[in-house]
Amino acid sequence: MSDNLSPNPHGNDNWERDALERVALAAIREQRAARRWRIFFRFVFLAVLALIAWGVFDFTGDHVAKSGKHTALIDLQGEISANGDASADNIDGALESAFEDDGTAGVILRINSPGGSPVQAGIINREIRRLRAKYPKTPLYVVVDDMCASGGYYVAAAADRIYVDRASIVGSIGVLMDGFGFTGLMDKLGIQRRMHTSGANKGAFDPFSPETPQMTAHAQAMLDEIHTQFIDAVKQGRGKRLKDDPDLFSGMFWTGEKSVQLGLADGFGDANYVAREIIKQPDIVDYTQKESISARVVRRFGASVGDAAVRALTLGGKVQLR
Repeated sequence: MSDNLSPNPHGNDNWERDALERVALAAIREQRAARRWRIFFRFVFLAVLALIAWGVFDFTGDHVAKSGKHTALIDLQGEISANGDASADNIDGALESAFEDDGTAGVILRINSPGGSPVQAGIINREIRRLRAKYPKTPLYVVVDDMCASGGYYVAAAADRIYVDRASIVGSIGVLMDGFGFTGLMDKLGIQRRMHTSGANKGAFDPFSPETPQMTAHAQAMLDEIHTQFIDAVKQGRGKRLKDDPDLFSGMFWTGEKSVQLGLADGFGDANYVAREIIKQPDIVDYTQKESISARVVRRFGASVGDAAVRALTLGGKVQLR
């Protein structure tokens, strides 16, 4: 009977100590977990502070230290657009800083772009011509990396000379307006488009409405007008260097080697070659304007989203030099 009343039916006389040890170990593990979480949140807090400081002080901004005689370098990379790194604001600001520097012996605009906005490309083209007229003793050369097509070439045409790699892609002097039409799919699915407008042409180019001959003719007229502006800018920049080829302004593109033969480019060489052999100043200073982290976050999660939404809601196609 005494066995049945025992608090330890398994015959372990140290059960109280085991229980206390388990409680103590659990408390220790809880303290360690709490300490690890405190350390984690402190690191997160410090990281947030670092990002804020980086954005406020703009360590990646467009400030360039003054130096002796040098070659100024500006990179135009990617799609040319108002909200991108290759915007007219960024490129024009960098160009002006480079030309204003008394130490600049020459400017290299290094382009690797498939094109983009005809408005942005046109603004940069005109700014290059303005700065070349204002600083006639400071030459500006374009150096092409992989690609200088369409809007990229619109910009390049304003340079004193264009240097390419033999395998670069150059040209594509044309304009396009792309989009999608969903009317056939909507008919198959039994979906009806309901759109009310004030103005006979307000709903033109809506991707959910059928295209009309009048809309097609109007779009083609706009594209032809912009194409003419593009051609005029190329002829103004390249002049008699352009060869008489029927495909020159057809939207066709060529290798860098062929582009030299057609007069679209002047020679072969990269940025180091042009700085060393053409400008005679191998010391290169980068004037490219780079966005701060804070500006990039705002643009990507704010302006870009808003621009895409407006584009999707208001226009079925986007005019591009690509």
